[in-house]
Amino acid sequence: KIKLPRKTARRYPVYELYLYGEGNYAEENKNLLLTGIPVLFLPGNAGSYKQVRSLGSIALRKAEDVDFKYHFNFFSVNFNEELVALYGGSLQRQTKFVHECIKAILKLYKDQEFPPTSVAIVGHSMGGLIARALLTLKNFKPELINLLITQATPHVAPVMPLDKYLTDFYTAVNNHWILKAQDLRNLTTFSVAGGFRDYQVRSGLAFLPRLSQHDSALSVVSSAVPRAWASTDHLSIVWCKELVLAIIRALFDLIDENTRQITKDPNKRMSVLNHHFVRHPAKIFEENPEAFTELTGTFMWITVKASKWTYSVHNDSDGKYFTFPLLSHRKSYSHVHCEKSMLDTSSWIYGCVNSSSSMCPEATDLSWRAELLPTTKVVILKLQDYPSLSHIVIQVPPTAGNKYTLDCEFFREESRTVQLPVTHLFSFGLSSSKILLNSTGLLYNVQLQHFNQIYQAFKIYIESHCQSLEERKPSVYRLHIPWSHEDSIIAAKVPSFTEISAKLHIAQPQNDSRVPELNIYSSSDCQYEVILKTSLVQILGQMIRFHASALPVYVVSNILLTYGGQLSTLISKGQCSDFSLELLRTAKPYKVEPLISIVVFLQGFNWFREIWESLSLPEVDAAVLSSQDTWFPLVSLILFLFGTGIAYWSGVIFSTSLRLFSSLWSTLIRPTVLERDSKLITPRRLCGVLSLALVSWTTCGAFAVFLIYLQYLFKVLKGYRFVIFSILCSLSSTLEGEEAEQFKNQTLMDSTSKATQSLSNSSTIAEAINSLKIHVTILYLFTWIVLLNLPSFIYWLKNLRYNVRLDPDPCRSTAIVLVCILEVLMNSSTSEVKSSKLLKIAAKAPLPLSVAMLAFGRMHLYKVPHFVTFCFLLHALCCIV
Repeated sequence: KIKLPRKTARRYPVYELYLYGEGNYAEENKNLLLTGIPVLFLPGNAGSYKQVRSLGSIALRKAEDVDFKYHFNFFSVNFNEELVALYGGSLQRQTKFVHECIKAILKLYKDQEFPPTSVAIVGHSMGGLIARALLTLKNFKPELINLLITQATPHVAPVMPLDKYLTDFYTAVNNHWILKAQDLRNLTTFSVAGGFRDYQVRSGLAFLPRLSQHDSALSVVSSAVPRAWASTDHLSIVWCKELVLAIIRALFDLIDENTRQITKDPNKRMSVLNHHFVRHPAKIFEENPEAFTELTGTFMWITVKASKWTYSVHNDSDGKYFTFPLLSHRKSYSHVHCEKSMLDTSSWIYGCVNSSSSMCPEATDLSWRAELLPTTKVVILKLQDYPSLSHIVIQVPPTAGNKYTLDCEFFREESRTVQLPVTHLFSFGLSSSKILLNSTGLLYNVQLQHFNQIYQAFKIYIESHCQSLEERKPSVYRLHIPWSHEDSIIAAKVPSFTEISAKLHIAQPQNDSRVPELNIYSSSDCQYEVILKTSLVQILGQMIRFHASALPVYVVSNILLTYGGQLSTLISKGQCSDFSLELLRTAKPYKVEPLISIVVFLQGFNWFREIWESLSLPEVDAAVLSSQDTWFPLVSLILFLFGTGIAYWSGVIFSTSLRLFSSLWSTLIRPTVLERDSKLITPRRLCGVLSLALVSWTTCGAFAVFLIYLQYLFKVLKGYRFVIFSILCSLSSTLEGEEAEQFKNQTLMDSTSKATQSLSNSSTIAEAINSLKIHVTILYLFTWIVLLNLPSFIYWLKNLRYNVRLDPDPCRSTAIVLVCILEVLMNSSTSEVKSSKLLKIAAKAPLPLSVAMLAFGRMHLYKVPHFVTFCFLLHALCCIV
């Protein structure tokens, strides 16, 4: 643990700073006489500072390999595992603490020969956003950070926008980075996303916002990272060995030999990141590789004139140079493709400049143009780009027991490029697109036409057949997305049947006309059949991936419509209908969706947008999502239907649970009379309201909401208990002997249904049942409010020993209003509401509020309780007026 200045420690008692170490290295650094390069790790939402071990341990091993010529000191911040992804009130506090940590870290190196002037930061999840937020601080100097690496950080928007502080924080950070992009050119930012296995943060959110730092920012998906080629979940991205190794190798390559610190040259930093995370040539990074290389040694020179050539070697003691004259191939072919099965880091392919003989003493190293794949190294050269080359030379060094193969071929690009139109969204997988490739070469590019939107998802099946049964090298299939680094690569045996999922993290930008490709690095003399089908399951998966955070809005919208329907039946029929039946009757998407779609359409016109802005109305969330290319046709309808299903079944489970608990309570303790309080507001209830309001103001608003929820739940259970007991007593008086005894032993569900039939003339019980139905719906709606405010409540509980009052509190004012309203509602009955003049307004209000909720609450979940609270307020007024 690093001792911070007393003022900092007093201001941030919850947070701490640590230095990681192990073994002798830890013992040597106990006195904090540090000589390395500082790297600060920032954990994410509920993350531990101990996660730095993944990076620190491997960096230590790497430093041991170079005899500690260079080494890194890894620091880590303990954020007390706060839920910053769900509660945004502490984001600004964490940002300011990290600033203090950076200043404290740099002070530790003041006596060093080359003291660092900046710190490299690695941030996981929300830790990466905290690092970006440092630049928004007024007194922060941008030169204190030169490199920022983020792992699965949601840069674009919060995953669950549960409070205003969270969305405001994102807006401030992203606006600053876009507006101040020119001032941040010396900061290199690298973001790596986890891919489709990360169910917490979709990779589209992890891509750095567009228009910011084109030349000093890089975003990739882990499935496209060379030597990783795998998707990771949200936590394993921290300790995935392949990714950690890539990060550590990049950090060591970023060291400036003169200053023994991370280089200040932003161009070199981007070159290193591209080398390790975009296109790895299977060579050790060199900042300025030599233009020409001498081809020396007693190697045999062999000329190859064929357009297609294969060479296999095993335990050959003599090295060879194979030369390919280009003069005879330039007219017939446009490209040359070579691949090598040995995955070493040495140079192997060269270009001779204007050599008249078959030997070439000096050549250009073309190995930097190569690319590493899971089972091979490949290089593709466009002959037109190298007009001065006369020969291509392949070097085969002496082998000691190793076996590897070399393949080269000249080809025309159009002969290896085929187009495959993707199937329509509404084909539902019943139709397919097929193409047959009779492989005579090493490479085929299948262009997937019209594949550019995130709602498209396909299954690609590749079946390979070979003429002979001899063992062949594995085939490599790469789904290449040209507008973002989100490729996926699969190595498959030949022959085989391979399934590939084709879906996008980011939609195609409007100014980009490139086409996604399926690159097939094939085996010659084999046949490949490519079949593409629309996958309905994958489309639904994409919809959930992009819009799952909006599901609570649709669920609450359905419940709100049902709530309004129950109030309407109270007016028309004088009694309240069942929740399930009313949900099926009133929760119709055509009541809500058309109006939102019309507004989104009209916002495309300037005159309507001007009127909208003059009314100071916020932009409709669907329009914002459309501008971000994440909103697609019919998504709102499908989400509404999902919301209906969730509202229905969760409502059934909720009401059934209430009945079972009340039945159990009634069995244990039987009341003697049916209690009823004629007064709506009493001094005792008024004291309770004031007490809860005081709790909300002095501690936590979510805590007060939770307390009033428990009180309401107790009232509903008590009401069920009275109804059950009254029904059983009434029926017991009409039944005799064994019939009464059998009836008492029946389940609550049977008792209630028989009671409704046999006691329709009992106005007291009927009124109690009506009241219970509306109370259960109110409590069900209130449950969702409690769930949406739960993160701030958990955060407050966790930090209670440091501060009794949650500051800032996102639901303090809402809680005070809810306490007053619900105290009235929980003591009301339908008989008081029926005669109210405001009942018609209260019954009609849920529909426009439901529309407004879907229009403005998808990207702002914290607005949902406000709409529900307004409905509750109208109902409470009906009890009074």
